[in-house]
Amino acid sequence: CNVKNGNDCGWIGQPHLYKNMEKKFSEFLITLKSTNTPSAPGFHVVRPIEGSTVIDEARQKMYRSGIGMLLYLVKHSRPDLANSTRELSKVMDSATEGQWKELLRVLKYAIDTKNKGLRMKLKRGTWELKTFSDADFAGDKDTRISVTGFVLYFMGIPISWRSRGQKGVTLSTTEAEYVACSEVVKEVVYVVQLLKQMGIKLKCPIMVHVDNIGAIFLAENQSTSDRTKHV
Repeated sequence: CNVKNGNDCGWIGQPHLYKNMEKKFSEFLITLKSTNTPSAPGFHVVRPIEGSTVIDEARQKMYRSGIGMLLYLVKHSRPDLANSTRELSKVMDSATEGQWKELLRVLKYAIDTKNKGLRMKLKRGTWELKTFSDADFAGDKDTRISVTGFVLYFMGIPISWRSRGQKGVTLSTTEAEYVACSEVVKEVVYVVQLLKQMGIKLKCPIMVHVDNIGAIFLAENQSTSDRTKHV
């Protein structure tokens, strides 16, 4: 990673990785148009069924290499690529032509936005932790597993983010959002304990933003019913 500091503001980026990405995939990206998003809206990867046509082994090897580069970007400086990379990583051994083209779109977007990174400007005032969580419902078309996504901000700076499939099959959007909320709360508890060990006192209560009324009700009430007792 490349870390810069100046004018009371820090920036984390990975310019060397973008150079390697351009060098390796330039011949495939030269004719592609720039896009405003890493993936097409509603894009989901479905594993090819037996007998489907997949890309040749040479491009499959490049596919795995491209996913590896994207994963390294997601890990350190590009949370906006997390969901697209997670979807594409489902077919590391059997990508189709359409999935190969989608990978090239994500790579093109990443290279076009290579000046993006994590901007860190520490605000004065009370130490504050804020989180946002979301989930789709049965987003994985193969397993019907929902996908959890969250980002955690410390003083307005993103310090933890994730996009991954849930561990079990949920039966409603409320349940999927509730499970996503529980995942982000576990991350919050860890960060709070770490900050306490460092002697940092946080502003309480810590806000967890959820966009589902049913999930908010479940989180704020201990009562259960026939529809929620299995959660």
